[in-house]
Amino acid sequence: MITHSVDTTQELAAFLRARRERLDPRRLGLPPRRQARRTPGLRREEVAELAGVSVDYIVRLEQGRGPRPSADVVEALARALRLAPVERAYLFDLARQRPRDAGEPATAAAPPLARLVADLSPQPAMLVNHRYDILAWNREMARLLLDFDTLPPSRRNAMWLCLMHPEMREFYVDRERVVREGISHLRAAWAAHPEDRALTDLIAEFITRDEEFARLWAERDIEVNARGRKVMRHPDVGVVAVDFEVLMPLQDPDQRLVIFRAADDESRSALDRLQT
Repeated sequence: MITHSVDTTQELAAFLRARRERLDPRRLGLPPRRQARRTPGLRREEVAELAGVSVDYIVRLEQGRGPRPSADVVEALARALRLAPVERAYLFDLARQRPRDAGEPATAAAPPLARLVADLSPQPAMLVNHRYDILAWNREMARLLLDFDTLPPSRRNAMWLCLMHPEMREFYVDRERVVREGISHLRAAWAAHPEDRALTDLIAEFITRDEEFARLWAERDIEVNARGRKVMRHPDVGVVAVDFEVLMPLQDPDQRLVIFRAADDESRSALDRLQT
């Protein structure tokens, strides 16, 4: 469920249950139990033992009845559940134990960053915020993805375009991976910005209108990739593979610079043809 604010208590409960059920006791070196396991993953008493807390406390946390865990308890739970760094950060956000940035979400490009996006030509580049709102872009990015000037500002959102825009639904060759990575990012942003009503409304729209998004959102995966590769089917030049890099300026931490580079000679040639 997505409401107009993040119910961190219930999400913390669901996240702890989901991560506990994914762990294989044998890989953790836990002794076999006489009683057969009726559900996958660790038992609550095993998590309690690994984290050094009471079983009753784990039960209350997983039922959304427990008090907000301290930073030490969050760290112990993260270790017990073998959380990856981005999952650990997500858990700290849900427990409200990570220092928060008092700044407002970015809704417009910082002028120096907008100029940098333009100066990065001929590399396709754009500027987004934590919601994936597209704040600035250069000519090359518009030629590769979409003419963003033709869209109302409320629809200049990279995730919305991928899920909802008819020209973009089949644009990515590995669509599920792209959507899955986008959802992981949005989930982390959702926990880090609990009062961002625009983000909460956006996620609610995706869950309601897109079955694939709803299914993947329910898996509660957290994995934020700042670099990688995307392969696209461009209607004019065919398949294009790009390596992407996402950079976060120190002075404007809610703005992210996204840069694409051709991943091979064929893709470089295709990008060159797009700009002629």
